[in-house]
Amino acid sequence: MLLLYSLVALLPLATVCILLIAARRPAAQVMPVAYLVTVGIALWGWNGPMAQAAAASVQGLVAALEILYIVFGAILLLNTLRASGAIATIRQSLLGISSDRRIQVILIAWLFGSFIEGASGFGTPAVITVPLMVAIGFPPMAAVVAALIIQSTPSTFGAVGTPLLIGIDAGLAGIPTVTEQLASLELTQLDYLALVGRWAAVFHGIIGTFLPLVLVTTITAGFGERRSIKDGLAVWKFALFAGLAFTVPYTLTAMVLGPEFPTLIGGLMGLGIVEPAARLGIFVPRTPWQFAAHWPDSWSGTEADVSPPIDSHLPVYKAWLPYVLLGASLMLSRLEFLPLRGWLRSLTLTGQDLFGTGINVSTQPLYLPPTLFIFVVLVTIWLHGMTPHAVGKAIKQSLPILQKTALALGAAVLMARVFINTGVNAAGLDSMPLTLAAGMSALAGQTWPFFAPVVGLIGSFVAGSVTVSNLMFSLFQFGVALQIGVPTALILGLQCVGASAGNIVCVSNIVAAEATVGLVGREGLLIRKVLLPTLYYLIFAGGLGMASLLLVTRT
Repeated sequence: MLLLYSLVALLPLATVCILLIAARRPAAQVMPVAYLVTVGIALWGWNGPMAQAAAASVQGLVAALEILYIVFGAILLLNTLRASGAIATIRQSLLGISSDRRIQVILIAWLFGSFIEGASGFGTPAVITVPLMVAIGFPPMAAVVAALIIQSTPSTFGAVGTPLLIGIDAGLAGIPTVTEQLASLELTQLDYLALVGRWAAVFHGIIGTFLPLVLVTTITAGFGERRSIKDGLAVWKFALFAGLAFTVPYTLTAMVLGPEFPTLIGGLMGLGIVEPAARLGIFVPRTPWQFAAHWPDSWSGTEADVSPPIDSHLPVYKAWLPYVLLGASLMLSRLEFLPLRGWLRSLTLTGQDLFGTGINVSTQPLYLPPTLFIFVVLVTIWLHGMTPHAVGKAIKQSLPILQKTALALGAAVLMARVFINTGVNAAGLDSMPLTLAAGMSALAGQTWPFFAPVVGLIGSFVAGSVTVSNLMFSLFQFGVALQIGVPTALILGLQCVGASAGNIVCVSNIVAAEATVGLVGREGLLIRKVLLPTLYYLIFAGGLGMASLLLVTRT
């Protein structure tokens, strides 16, 4: 019976895979269908009460609104900086450093892209870096490949920690099994999220240190005149230097400050360290590397829309100042001994015992990162002397993003919450994630740490988001860890790493990136080109998971 119910619990996820991958339907159509399938199984397969599904849906709606608020704040800040000319100035500050394409791709895709991911997340690094790389002479296909590869290490802590602080938090909140486990460990939910973040940061820190080298070898082997990996390996000193310049502050920040700032601080400090070193020629090869002189048609966009940069006269310091202000204000708002944290958390909206089910909802809208994004937007409008027309243009460009993502993202979060809250039922069953976990743990046993990242990858590949992958699978991974007697935070750290690796091959990320340079319809070719970096990430993460398990059990 366990196997049968485990297979039934797989149906919501199978629905998504079949419709999204095999039938090639858009996520805006697929996720509402998956939500209805999940509700149907909860009501008739699990014999759960209608009130439970309704309360879980309300809980999911609140989480979805929080995520959409974050998306809007991040995109609004980005578009404001575009309209003010700050992005154009930042571009130029990065372009005059080196003529070597290997150095350029590390600076722009790896470091600048990671910084954008830390501040904004939700696919914004590709929106910024792909047109930038094409504008300075990269083949559109190479620019998209580079942007996809780097959306791995940074994304666990993207958008100031949203994948953990909303994804995993919402995936575990209010579950009795989780509450009991955290009580036995004498940890609050926030303490536990920080512990998961530390595991994830260690794994990412090790794997990500070598990612710039993987990035340049993928580019030189795929787009160079000689199609040679050796051309990429020739810059190994600079690549490892750039890797460490990001991953060391990234990991230390996760250990000390928590899950909100690792990517933001890692990207900012990495740029501050590597950019001057590149200007001085430290670790930079004497002979610059260039792309093949003649490009196949498959490398070029057919309807590329790479907008010319705005003519900006902003000084570099003033262009970067909003991002510095954002990082500082976010950090100050999270320090417990300062009053700002208490002020922002003073407004708490709650709903207790929804429909008599015991399910609660709570949100602190002022404490969410986009409140500070909007504050920085207002400062930027004054600081950069923006006209009302430019401000209106930035707002107008930000609203369609919500329209495109609201239905797919909202339905995905609602599906995840119903999926998670099926533990109350007349059939005497555990919730769907825990039932699925029992079946998987029986099959994999102590080897599960090797496979845990694969589950995270499947989630982000299907749902198009590390946050939603964490929300859907956190309880499942937690349950497997309990079943096999492995530290739950370790397995959830591997879930985060796998979900971030899934960002590389996530269909929605690929479509968004390729659309910026007119490569729509090349998804299959792009997935093939980034498959090896994805496998590198998965296999390395699985190996680190097994090694960590051995260390934990021995100590």
